[in-house]
Amino acid sequence: MRSIFFMISGLMVMGLAYWAYHENYETQASLGDVRRLHQQMGAAQERLNVLEAEWAYLNRPDRLRDLAELNFDRLRLLPLIPESFGRIEQVAYPTNLLLDISNSIEVSSDNAPAATQAASE
Repeated sequence: MRSIFFMISGLMVMGLAYWAYHENYETQASLGDVRRLHQQMGAAQERLNVLEAEWAYLNRPDRLRDLAELNFDRLRLLPLIPESFGRIEQVAYPTNLLLDISNSIEVSSDNAPAATQAASE
């Protein structure tokens, strides 16, 4: 009886050792995935910072002014001044067209079973 108990205990210890070994490797793999994701996030953040810096460089007011002057013949871009804008009253809004419903047809499904019975006869 004692030997069976020792054998079962030994098998349980071996099973738990295998489980711990397996969990350790899964944890290590998960940590590697997390490290890789952090590296990808860092690289994406660096790319985003570079793109934001490029955008700020390309949208400098003096550069845009020079480009507008250079391409004035083609684009006819003028500086924005208050007189360039209109008033809200000057905007032409479309009129709301109402549908003519004087010759409407009443549709109801209250008599639907009766209508299907009459149609089948």
